[in-house]
Amino acid sequence: MHERSRRTGYSESLLDRAAHRRSDTAWVAAAQASGRYILFDGDRPLFSVANGNAPDPIFDAGAAEALRADRSRAIFLGLDGDVAVFAAPVTALSAEEQAGEASFGSNELRAIDVRSIAVQGVVPPRMLGPIAQAKSLLDWHARHRYCAKCGAATTASEAGYRRDCPACGAQHFPRTDPVVIMLVVDGEDCILARSPRFLPGMFSALAGFIEPGETIEEAVRREVREEVGIPVGRVGYHSSQPWPFPSSLMIGCWAEALGREIVLDTSELEAGRWFSREEVVAILAGTHPDGVGAPPRMAIAHQLLKSFVEGEQVL
Repeated sequence: MHERSRRTGYSESLLDRAAHRRSDTAWVAAAQASGRYILFDGDRPLFSVANGNAPDPIFDAGAAEALRADRSRAIFLGLDGDVAVFAAPVTALSAEEQAGEASFGSNELRAIDVRSIAVQGVVPPRMLGPIAQAKSLLDWHARHRYCAKCGAATTASEAGYRRDCPACGAQHFPRTDPVVIMLVVDGEDCILARSPRFLPGMFSALAGFIEPGETIEEAVRREVREEVGIPVGRVGYHSSQPWPFPSSLMIGCWAEALGREIVLDTSELEAGRWFSREEVVAILAGTHPDGVGAPPRMAIAHQLLKSFVEGEQVL
């Protein structure tokens, strides 16, 4: 329970993934008939909102059928106790349903994007993991309907954890893309930067995808040199975070700066500079005099900054 990764969004799950059940097609079919469902309209999960109650993303099998869930594309997420939980897409919703104006029984139906669910604390932390798992897998199936080897249409198998090509026999598995996100530190200072796509005033840690044939440490050093021109010595692990946009694993690291002169890659970043520990305290408190803000608490970048302020870095 003291793992730093547990502090980030999407990192907890109430489910036992029960991978041994995925190949049991009879069990999966029976479980679908009595299971529970997380339903998605496109890339947004649906919620039932009762009178003043918290939004509920779990629907029983009857409700899933009423909402036009496509059970032929259902994915087994795991077991909540002895109850099977699946993810499934729904067919196109009406304009009223999309706007959250439609009723479902005595409840309202809402579709909420996955990022907002985590940032706003819409559901308990242990529900974020299954929602992220569902989004990533449904997105992967939508993007991989054809065989990368021969181009033929593929079919889902293993309860949604594999796609098979009937033409050439190739098997395709869901992928997770590793991303390094690192706080570059030099004593009492760290580097923060901002991308043009960030919210106004927000600065964050540097980040980038790990390339083929590259270690985590090598990726940290390469990305830091490319983005801000700083050579990096030691690299230390901090924590990780599933990031379902569409399906990445953020690997949080410390990076020891071996220089101070920042040379910004303006094709990637619009600003970047050194911040003192005292400034980071103000950033996290929302009181920085220049209006600099931090990523939300659920983001691994926020947790890197919090650990920096508290002196937790290990290099």
